Formats: sequence, C-alpha cells, structure tokens
Amino acid sequence: MKVSKKMSHMTSKKIWKIRLMNLIAYALLLIFGFVFIYPIVYMVLRSLMSQGDIFNPFVHLVPSQIVLDNYKLLFSKMNFWKGLTQSIFLSFTSSALQVVACGFMGYGLSRFDFRLKKLYIALVIVSFVIPSQVLMIPTYLGYNELGLIGSKLSFFLPAILGQGLKSSIFILIFFNFFNTIPRVLDEAAQIDGASAMQIFRRIAIPLSIPAIILTMIFSVVWYWNENYLTTLYIGEAGTLPIQMASVLSTLENLANKDPNAAQINIPVKMASNFITIVPLLIFYAILQKQFVESVDKSGITGE
Repeated sequence: MKVSKKMSHMTSKKIWKIRLMNLIAYALLLIFGFVFIYPIVYMVLRSLMSQGDIFNPFVHLVPSQIVLDNYKLLFSKMNFWKGLTQSIFLSFTSSALQVVACGFMGYGLSRFDFRLKKLYIALVIVSFVIPSQVLMIPTYLGYNELGLIGSKLSFFLPAILGQGLKSSIFILIFFNFFNTIPRVLDEAAQIDGASAMQIFRRIAIPLSIPAIILTMIFSVVWYWNENYLTTLYIGEAGTLPIQMASVLSTLENLANKDPNAAQINIPVKMASNFITIVPLLIFYAILQKQFVESVDKSGITGE
C-alpha cells in the first residue's frame, strides 16, 4: 500500500510538472505570436481608419467606422494589376534561376573534392559579409558595359550565374543541407551505373525539397522588396512596391506643404504596406504546409 501511494504521488507530481511545462510553453507561444501578429493587426486597422479617427484622441487602435477610402485612393493612382504582374514575373523568375544555380553550386561544393575548395567556400562567406552598397557602383558600371542597364537581364543573368540577391547565403544553405544526405546513397547509385548528374537529379533534388522551398521563399521576398536596385538597374520597372513608393512620395510632397496632410497620410501608408505584403503572405501560406510535409517525408539523417 505504501509503495502504491508513493508511486501514485510520483505520478501525480510528474503530471503536474508536465502541465506546468506545457503552460509555460503555451504562454511563450502566445507572447511571441502577439509580438509578430500585432504589427500586422495594427497596420490593417490603421489602414481602415478615416481622417476623423486619426485626429480623434479617443480612437487608438480600433476605428470607429471602417472606411475603404485609403485603398480606393491608392488604386486610383496606380496600375495594380500591371504592378502585380511585373512583381511576380521579376521576383519569381529571378528566384527560380537563383535557386537552380545555388543548388548546383552547393551540391558541387558538398560532393566533389578539388583544389582550392576551402578557398572557394571562404570566398562565398566573404561575399556574404561584404555590404552590397560597396559593390553597387562597380556592379552598375559592369552592367552598363555589358548593355544590361534598363533590361530585366540585369537581374536574370546574375541569378543564373549564382550572383543574385543574397546568393552566397543560399549556396551555404544548400552546401550544409547536402552534407546531411548520407554519401552511401551516392555510392549505391554509382554502383548501379548512375552518373553525377543522375545522382543529383534523382537523389539530391527529391531529398532537398525543404532547402529548395526555404531558399525560394527568402529569395522571392528579397527580390519582391528590392526597390533601389530595381530602379537603379532596370529603371521604371512598374513593380508593385515601386508604384507604392511613387504614390507615397507624391503624398509626402503634399505633406511638406500641409502639416495636417502628414497625419492624413498615415492610414494611406498602412494601406500601401498591406497591399504590398498580401501577395507574399499568400505565397508563404501556400508553401508553409508543403515545407512542413517535405521535412516529414524526407526523413534525412546524417551519417
């Protein structure tokens, strides 16, 4: 009886400990979730405010009346569908080319031994550390000599050569990911007579779906939000973020003449930010489930 009571007491104590740990975990999830979600909620609610709510000291977060005038103003001053199409074409094409190039480079560095291999890896790391602003002028001059300024090839060609936006970090992601794939799979395929390209296509690519989706998501986001280089290399590309920036610049000029306009522009700015990120949120929502499923299906373990 004493042993039974002691075991029951230990079991009850363990259950309460597990419940406490779960409570702490849920509390932390709620806190971090609030930190990430609150800016989006704030942005959406502010974008639905009227001018009266902006100047009303009793209105803080929730608008007294939902209005869509801010969105109507933006859509009236821009070509939304053209901007969306241009953004999707530029971002997704550049990202797809970049993922292919970085996948090849990461696989080559992971699977093949050659002279100065460590030097090449060091150069990839150094290229990630160097700020892009330092290379902006020589890159522009080089593109100008090649006749790429004003053309989307100024984004596509570097991407397919592994020199796109943040390509170095994607090469390192693929390099580390391919290192986790057991080499015995390659050796077994070589015994069956498979070439290096066949091993890459039939073994490495199916197992690297999580890395491909991860790099694709980050690449699309970086290309989507890159306004300065897009304007510098391509010019008036007409992408969605660039059109939004142009509209907000016009409103800023009006605000300089009228101090009250600065406050009125706040809901418009929030609306423009929300319109710009909605396609990215939809894109991530689609791939997020596939990313989780791909991790479960791959079951990759190191040797």
